[in-house]
Amino acid sequence: MTEVLKIDGLSAGYGPLRVIHDLDLVIWPGERLGIVGLNGHGKTTLIYAIAGLTGWQRGSILLNGEQIGRTRSQGAGRYTHQIVRKGLAIMPQGDEIFTGLTVEEHLDSGAFTREAWRDRKTRKERVLDLFEPLRKLMKTPVGRLSGGERRMVSIGRGLMTDAKLYLVDEPSLGLAPKLGQSVMEALLAIDLEDSAMFIAEQNVALLEGRVDRVIGMHAGKLKGEASTTLGIG
Repeated sequence: MTEVLKIDGLSAGYGPLRVIHDLDLVIWPGERLGIVGLNGHGKTTLIYAIAGLTGWQRGSILLNGEQIGRTRSQGAGRYTHQIVRKGLAIMPQGDEIFTGLTVEEHLDSGAFTREAWRDRKTRKERVLDLFEPLRKLMKTPVGRLSGGERRMVSIGRGLMTDAKLYLVDEPSLGLAPKLGQSVMEALLAIDLEDSAMFIAEQNVALLEGRVDRVIGMHAGKLKGEASTTLGIG
């Protein structure tokens, strides 16, 4: 069985700053993996590195057995569109959306590939089945939405294509506990089949017992299996 994601010796950062330090990671088909740690310890940078969005990086990153990593700086984002077409979907933190676009325009923008665009009506229905509150907000600019609604839009946009790897960044950040729980339940309801999901999160209690593995991250390095007893989150 081929790994969905295999990272070997990844280092990455911005300018002279190295944030990720010689990191190794494997994610298998059908797996939900939680990466937990405090802000500033590299969770988002790891997501950016997988997508080719860091200032520089070196090391090997295989997506479904195909090399997407770069051995030297190639310009942040220069190859991200190619990586997305190979099966990557990013669900950024809730406020990293275009506030002037409507909910429907955001969802449509997630249908990035030709196949997804042709099937976008069906895909939108699938997203709205997960996030019912968005049905009445399709023509509403996302700048007018609540934090929880914005998070639904961010995740929904990522679900508009058939990705092999979903990268979810801080789904509960800034949300009331009940809303954070609802967002997590929606993520757990997604049928991954042979795809995989990477969830970066501060709140380990939100993930523990609900995903396949939880790994701690500290100072740009993975620290092994995490639990609520580690005091993370």
